[in-house]
Formats: sequence, C-alpha cells, structure tokens
Amino acid sequence: MEVSFIIDIHCHLDFKDFNRNREEVIERARKKLDAVIDSGVGPGGNRMALELASQHPDFIYATMGFHPTDASKARRELIEEVVSQIESSIDRIVAIGETGMDFHHTRDPGGRKKQEDTFRVFAGLAAEYEMPLVVHARDAEERALEAVLDYSIPLVVFHCYSGSHETARRIIDEGYYISVPTMVVFSEHHMDLVEKLPLENILTETDSPYLSPFRGKRNEPAFVEEAVKKIAEIKDIKVGEADRITTENAGKVFGL
Repeated sequence: MEVSFIIDIHCHLDFKDFNRNREEVIERARKKLDAVIDSGVGPGGNRMALELASQHPDFIYATMGFHPTDASKARRELIEEVVSQIESSIDRIVAIGETGMDFHHTRDPGGRKKQEDTFRVFAGLAAEYEMPLVVHARDAEERALEAVLDYSIPLVVFHCYSGSHETARRIIDEGYYISVPTMVVFSEHHMDLVEKLPLENILTETDSPYLSPFRGKRNEPAFVEEAVKKIAEIKDIKVGEADRITTENAGKVFGL
C-alpha cells in the first residue's frame, strides 16, 4: 500500500548530486508527495533553495541556514552574509536552518565553541522572527537543546535525530519535534526511537542525497515513503494513519 499524502521535511535538492537529473527527481517526488522542503546550508545553497521554491511553488519550500561543520571555521563576514540573506528573504522561507552543532566531525574545543556561538546567532534569529528552527545536532544533541532553551523559539525540529532516548524525551517534553530519516528501515537505533516516542512529535525526512533506504543508491525525496511504511510497521498501525499524523505534524511546524 502506498501512502497518499506525505512531506519530506528535509532534503538537499540544491546539491550538485542532483545536477544531472534534478527535474526528473522532482517529478518522481510529485507523484508520491504533497511537499518537499529543501534545506539550505550556506550562501549558495540558500540561494538555490529559494530558486527551487520559486520554480515549483506550492510543492518545494525553502529553509535557509548555515551548516555547523562549516561554522567551525567560517569567517564572521560569511556568517553575517547568511544572516542578511535570511533577513531579506524571511517571508519566502518556512524555517531557519539547518544550523546547529556537530561534534562528530569537529573535535577541537575552539571549533566547537565557534559552532555553538554561530548556532546561537541563528537561534536568536529564529526567536526574533518567530520562525521554526531546524537543528542539526550530532554527538551534541543535549548541548544543542540547552542552547535552544535559552531562546523563545516557537517550534524546533531536531532533524535526522540520532541521539539518546533521554534527550529525545526532553526535546518532546518541550513541545519540539524530531525528524526520522529514511535510514530507519535498517537502523536499529532509529527503530527503537520510533517505538518509544509518540508519533505526534515525529516528522519524516530523507536528508537526500544521503541516508538512502536502499543501500548503494542515491537517496531522493520520493523515498521518504519508506520511512512512513517502517514507522507504521513499528507502531503497528496502518500506513495511512502514520502518513496522516506525520504529515499533520509537518503542517503544524512549517505552516504548510
């Protein structure tokens, strides 16, 4: 049984991985999904996300941010450029991010501090403009949550969440959301998270071109249905019910 309504809340169609057949990928997504959210991770990606959203209105939506692994070594002027980008396009995006803290790829204390300082810039921006915040946190989930709690941000999504159950519960207790990637079809940790967490706080994503549910194959937005099917299996509910709830969650967060 195929799902009928679904949203890939986080992908990177702007990446060069899709240069060869981007429009084909988008058309495949249209046949299965209600919407796709393209997440910018820097100046060029932010511009491309906006361009894709303008080319495909009412189907592709854009977020704008700055990836934490780049933040650890970025010049202040570059971060200010992205802030300016976001402020000048605030009415054309559905969230700020992705942005956050990635201690898996950044090990040195100086780089980690710069990541957190940069993250706080964008968290403050989300609070100022009352926009949802899309958080990338890897091996830094608890610390990223502590940073978020210093700001009055209406809606927060910890995208591609892979942290502990304890931190996930704290995220949900704050009324925030976690997003489950397509790798849930083979990742026991993600299966366990889905089993233990309420569906009312779960979103679905591909993070494409990464984390494909089909090993050795480039991921793409249409594949997000595999995550919905797996969630339904784990929760022992019909696919249509998992589809409906996760899609409603995405609508609440991003105003779609």
